[in-house]
Amino acid sequence: MARTPLLAGNWKMHKDHLEAIQLVQQVVYHLDERDYERSEIVVIPPFTALRSIQTLIDGDRLHIGLGAQHCHYEDAGAFTGEISPAMLAKLAVRYVVCGHSERRHVFGEDDETINRKVRAVLAHDMRPILCVGETDEERERGQAKEVVARQVQRGLEGVDVDRADDIVLAYEPVWAIGTGKTATPSDADEMCGFGRNQLADVFGEDAAQRIRVQYGGSVKPGNVAELMRQEQIDGALVGGASLQADDFAAICRYHRM
Repeated sequence: MARTPLLAGNWKMHKDHLEAIQLVQQVVYHLDERDYERSEIVVIPPFTALRSIQTLIDGDRLHIGLGAQHCHYEDAGAFTGEISPAMLAKLAVRYVVCGHSERRHVFGEDDETINRKVRAVLAHDMRPILCVGETDEERERGQAKEVVARQVQRGLEGVDVDRADDIVLAYEPVWAIGTGKTATPSDADEMCGFGRNQLADVFGEDAAQRIRVQYGGSVKPGNVAELMRQEQIDGALVGGASLQADDFAAICRYHRM
């Protein structure tokens, strides 16, 4: 089954709104219709840059999508410092990252919290990118698949099968994020395939075959083409390389390599 690759750049806590505008302009300068026809391309900036990039996308009719790095699961309330899914939806945000390893391991978000966010994002007609992946210690103990299975099953609990096509799963081995280490293409493909098997347990095989599964973890211009040639990998969630226009554009042009 053909699935449109999703290439998303997660900028994390980098770039003010002026730098963000400049970066997007530089990226799209290097892209053409072939790249937009081949893949869906998304940028995921800090909250402070969302409005500026939304205005740029709308004003210049850019063929890229807008994502957010995280949100609260309530629409409003006494949650100082948080951003609601309702606020993001008003900014034409298309994707929201849920369960990134930094939210899990730095900010202590558990599977229940992440599940609430997934359902809140869907309730506002946005698409969650559910991140799953094991730590180095879990991998060494042979628990990688156990961890991923739990994160997928609990992260999607209560999500109706009718919304399956709006889900994106991102397999991000924690040990490969920002470390320069990358899973071998075959290992990445195996774990993405395992993630798809878990999606089949949740939604059924037909729906699972339609859901895109990304790989994330030190994706760079030098390794993206081989990763994207794998059967089960439908895109990349890119971290550090998305902060350099030339690098992210090269990743988006992987099909030309």
